[in-house]
Amino acid sequence: MTTPVCTSASTAATWAPPYPSFSAYVRARQSVLLRAARSLTANPSDAEDLLQTALTKTYVAWERIEDHRALDGYVRRALVNTRTSQWRKRKVDEFATDELPEPEAFPGDDDPAERQALHDAMWRAVMKLPARQRAMVVLRYYEDLSEAQTAEVLGVSVGTVKSAVSRALGKLREDPELIPAR
Repeated sequence: MTTPVCTSASTAATWAPPYPSFSAYVRARQSVLLRAARSLTANPSDAEDLLQTALTKTYVAWERIEDHRALDGYVRRALVNTRTSQWRKRKVDEFATDELPEPEAFPGDDDPAERQALHDAMWRAVMKLPARQRAMVVLRYYEDLSEAQTAEVLGVSVGTVKSAVSRALGKLREDPELIPAR
């Protein structure tokens, strides 16, 4: 005779979150709160982590929050407080030096004519690609679609998109018109 390891396994399928109102609130306000988190950090991934932390703090305090009409303010305050705590705890990797490092200049940064020339050269190089690779590069990098979205639009697999884009980028790296622009 064996003893079951988890006695509540049969009830796992009927489990519901303790605060359905919290789940509904998060579903309704997630995009607005994520925009607020993004305004506090430079990295979108850090913003998502920040929002998750603030929502965790909100969940823990859910029963203590008296006015649920003011939840956005509560979560925003949790976002700001969490970000401030992270900022205070961060490791500083700054070192005093006698000389300031100069930023690396990129071609066309200061001259609109050079920037337009680089843009035109890049577009001519893209137009030299085979039609299928060109379509994938345009969808991925000009239209900013994900690999899965590009695959769906073109009716191919994600692996096909990855390999074709990789080959296309290799051709663009070797394009003689773009080599001086590096």
